[in-house]
Amino acid sequence: MRAWLLDRMEGLSALRLGETAVPIPAAGEVVVDIELAALNPADRYLAEGQYPGKPKMPHILGRDAIGMVSALGPGVTTVRVGDRRIFLRGEVGVNRAGTFAERVAVSADWLVEVPNGWSDAEAAGAALVYLTAYQALTQWGELPPSVVLVSGASGGVGVATTQLASAMGHTVVALSRSEQKSERLRQLGATITLDPNTPDWPAQLKKQLAGRRVDLAVDNIGGPGFTQILETLGNHGRVSAVGRLAGPVPEFNTASLFFRRLKIGGVAVGSYTNVESQATWGNIVKILAAANAKPVVDRIFDFEQLPAAFERLSQGPMGKLILRVK
Repeated sequence: MRAWLLDRMEGLSALRLGETAVPIPAAGEVVVDIELAALNPADRYLAEGQYPGKPKMPHILGRDAIGMVSALGPGVTTVRVGDRRIFLRGEVGVNRAGTFAERVAVSADWLVEVPNGWSDAEAAGAALVYLTAYQALTQWGELPPSVVLVSGASGGVGVATTQLASAMGHTVVALSRSEQKSERLRQLGATITLDPNTPDWPAQLKKQLAGRRVDLAVDNIGGPGFTQILETLGNHGRVSAVGRLAGPVPEFNTASLFFRRLKIGGVAVGSYTNVESQATWGNIVKILAAANAKPVVDRIFDFEQLPAAFERLSQGPMGKLILRVK
């Protein structure tokens, strides 16, 4: 079968389109014929050796997908051949072969049904970003209606966080460098949008909030802008750190945390058990349905265009990038 193979942990330039063996399902596993897969920044991090995965080489990246079950391993009773499912999360694309391939073997427990009313493309790239967004919003405990700031708001996790936070009753502040994307974010539920490249955006936000401060920041970017995000937080403010697209945070002064009792916590959906992931996903689907919200797809690329899709990811899409495998 065809697959995008990563020969060594030296970045996306080490990817090549080649042939590999068709997977055989072990006990409790199924084989899924992939129709659409989705890109995530975590794919690039793993290819660069920045992700805590140690797969055998050559490795196949890709963590999200939709496809049809084509073979069952011993003991599988929860799905049948011909069922269409999406990948929830697990070791696929991390420590075992991922979804940038024509077929993938996966534990049957990590598959879920396609939500009602969602297109194939919407479903293909939803699981990882919405689970991440939900954890970022809830890891500090129950959050009453609050001001939630989202950096990198037009990316996959950013869009998911904006939609979920709005649907959960929070006032959403979305950071985006593009006015066109900012307009779309307002349509998706953001109350305030600001350009993080504007040096005084924290002061602008303070004025627009009229005495309120940010209660929770979901930071997808890191880098120099992290300290500006801290400026916007009120007493007992929290930061859910999701990504580091802008690199390390330079000259971080921990004294900035002291007097407002600020807290920073990392987000890692790998900490969810299968049971927790299944329950969380069910809650996410209900929240989105109640808000009449669906995943946002930026663009669909042909299978042979995976390098171009990663280039688009580096430029900053509006929502998810999808790879048409079949």
